[in-house]
Amino acid sequence: MKLYIKNMVCDRCKMAVSDVFERLNLKTKAVTLGEVELEEKALGDEQYQSVKQTLESLGFELLEDKRKMLVAQIKGAVVGLVHYTKEPLKVNLSDFLANKLNTDYSSLSSVFSAEEKNTIEHYYIQQKIERVKELLSYGELTLSEIAFQLNYSSVAHLSAQFKKETGLTPSQFKQDLKRKTLDKV
Repeated sequence: MKLYIKNMVCDRCKMAVSDVFERLNLKTKAVTLGEVELEEKALGDEQYQSVKQTLESLGFELLEDKRKMLVAQIKGAVVGLVHYTKEPLKVNLSDFLANKLNTDYSSLSSVFSAEEKNTIEHYYIQQKIERVKELLSYGELTLSEIAFQLNYSSVAHLSAQFKKETGLTPSQFKQDLKRKTLDKV
């Protein structure tokens, strides 16, 4: 059985969610961004409500609506791609998502836009900018290295996109260092 969880966007979130299922004596097969696969085929009403309430107490939301589940899967795939994948994307984003989620991209795009009032592409850009902010705050990589790591065509392209999204240049940001949590993007 698979459950889809909103606001599960980082490795710490995965650990917290895993802990919830462990405390409730529910065995998991896999815990990935936005998704938990249980060994059980179904949960009883009481178990389901316990899971739901415990997750909500930690700031997560157990999704029941299929469209919201699909949006959570899209977000999980994008966050995983931007924040946790070292290899550059070898295909375009639309092909990556269509293959990963086994759904044609036009359907993914339509559902995402209707539910989020944002496009997948813009969400992807927002995630990339948050990753740039994170890497800038560490101070270990140059802007050129960050641009290369995040598959930007040039430093100028990264800087222009950064300025458009934040209103600041990367240099100005480094002086201020304000970041959002991934679930707020």
